[in-house]
Amino acid sequence: MAIAPKRKVSSARQNKRRSNVWKLSAPALCRCPKCGELKTPHRVCGNCGYYNGREVIKKEA
Repeated sequence: MAIAPKRKVSSARQNKRRSNVWKLSAPALCRCPKCGELKTPHRVCGNCGYYNGREVIKKEA
């Protein structure tokens, strides 16, 4: 047999309990071997347009 709570859980206490669930993790970043700019791994570099040693996107100098 379940016993009902004596008092309402305040919103502050409720939010404090839930606060751990919503933590965001920072995105993983690595340096582009071509230009040294920070980029996400396994993606084309937005600065120089290279991926895996090949030019994928033409960028103007």
